[in-house]
Amino acid sequence: MSTQSSTIVQRVWNYCNVLRDDGISYGDYVEQLTYLIFLKMDDENAQFNKPSSIPAELRWRTLFKKEGEILDGEPLEAHYIHILTALGKQPGLIGVIFRKAQNRIQNPARLRRLIDLIDSENWGGLDVDIKSEIYEGLLEKNAQDVKGGAGQYFTPRALIKAIVDVMRPKPGDTIADPAAGTGGFLLRTYDYITETYKPLDYDQWNHLRHKALHGWEIVDNTARLCVMNLYLHGIGLESLETPIRVEDSLAKKPGSSFSMVLSNPPFGKKSSITTVTDAGESKRESTVIERDDFWASTSNKQLNFVQHIVKMLEINGRAAVVVPDNVLFEGGAGETIRKNLLQECDLHTLLRLPTGIFYAQGVKANVLFFDRRTGGEIASTEKLWIYDLRTNLNFTLKTNTLDRADLDDFVKCYHPENRHERTETWSAENPEGRWRVFAYDELVARDKVNLDIFWLRDESLEDSANLPDPDILAAEIIEDLKSALEQFEGIALDLGEDVA
Repeated sequence: MSTQSSTIVQRVWNYCNVLRDDGISYGDYVEQLTYLIFLKMDDENAQFNKPSSIPAELRWRTLFKKEGEILDGEPLEAHYIHILTALGKQPGLIGVIFRKAQNRIQNPARLRRLIDLIDSENWGGLDVDIKSEIYEGLLEKNAQDVKGGAGQYFTPRALIKAIVDVMRPKPGDTIADPAAGTGGFLLRTYDYITETYKPLDYDQWNHLRHKALHGWEIVDNTARLCVMNLYLHGIGLESLETPIRVEDSLAKKPGSSFSMVLSNPPFGKKSSITTVTDAGESKRESTVIERDDFWASTSNKQLNFVQHIVKMLEINGRAAVVVPDNVLFEGGAGETIRKNLLQECDLHTLLRLPTGIFYAQGVKANVLFFDRRTGGEIASTEKLWIYDLRTNLNFTLKTNTLDRADLDDFVKCYHPENRHERTETWSAENPEGRWRVFAYDELVARDKVNLDIFWLRDESLEDSANLPDPDILAAEIIEDLKSALEQFEGIALDLGEDVA
């Protein structure tokens, strides 16, 4: 992050500490910033005679003076609530940003202070890259909040960059994310194309900004953060249309097919609904979704997302999806899905991710890379290449974070220039090699087609002489204690509010 971006992020974030005294969470704070920054930027655009999609009576200036009256106190609060409600009924991008918007700042004096804080910055004068960096910085701080942050919707940016680097999207691609979160995959794809293929011609630019990116996000608050993130990157500036749909992407068959799908579906094993096929035996209820295009019925939403992503791809379309370990070994529907995935898709790469890189604690995850094929009697998968970035590696969210450089060797082994020209680093002579290939026959011969494959000697399972370096252990203990302290502080705050 640039110095300018870091300074602004710190300035607007410091004010959150004041609002915390009023019980405003980090998530609520970023949400209010989203509303106000959008209104401020729209006002700055209008000053340069750029078209505004916001009615005059709902614009930024009216937060200072309305019908000749200087607004403060309760009149300011009432007008702000009116703006949020009215804009939530607008079509397209504006409607998504302000959908079900509420004022979370109950102290009018604090609201006035936040408005003045936003007004002091010339957002329109900032470069697009600076604005996007600022917002990404706020999203990351929100994700780091143990008590109320949106960490479950925030994928480590180093991982996203590595995935996009090996997937190599290009102009003309259509890229989708059925669990878009704050938009990390879509935005990195956008940046990759603009950086790699510049200068883009008019048709390429038009396609990239208005037709290439598609996302679904079921949580309203997260969807607005995503849309705002896209907007700050220059996507959708001249259009009322939004590439993000606020709905459950699993609820129905994909209406379109895409050349690339990149996604990190939310962690958590069970879905609130049961997904069934026509052949399924589940009892019909109002909460049941019928998907006759799925291979198997299951309430495991990660398995459902894998099936859904396959159906989203056009033939020869490519996907990279983050999945927890249970997708690799779970029996029943899991086995059925893995068999069909190997049969109908070319499941060519599996990246075993280290622990300690996600804000959802304790997650063990992987990235599946596969291409959709036409299917048939002969399996589409010939070989599965596995890179083990987990065994004997230690990462934490604060003291030893995952950097893009930590994935350099994986990207090199992946060989994105031509993935059919790969070389194993593992061998009988080099049993510590992290890059190994397995033939299709080996995979289907495993019990339940278990893809949870590992071969490296795990030093943590051996005697104490082989424990991680004391400095690493100490750092992990300190981080755990800090996390526990933050949780206790959050509980104490809640108890204080209840007593009050």
